[in-house]
Amino acid sequence: MPIFILLTKLAPESSQSAQARRAMGKEWLQKVKSLCPGVKFLAHYAILGPYDFMDIYEAPDAETAHKVSLISRAGGAVSAESWQALPYDRFLSVLEEVSKGA
Repeated sequence: MPIFILLTKLAPESSQSAQARRAMGKEWLQKVKSLCPGVKFLAHYAILGPYDFMDIYEAPDAETAHKVSLISRAGGAVSAESWQALPYDRFLSVLEEVSKGA
């Protein structure tokens, strides 16, 4: 199944309380599970830099990944950016296929 990375930035006021942040995160996850049943989360990180959180997940297709991103924005994310990722071993296999055809 394709792997996606979701980077989200929240409004500053959404991180004032750990308890409130936890409740927001649980509500968001419930919406994703309800509207995107094929999504399987692999990792969730709080990160430094221009974004606040990074989620790594599997989704059946790009349309489902769009839904995850839209749910994030509807749930209060100031911005949400999604990337499709390819495991490194698979990347090397693709590179070999391309190299043979060149």
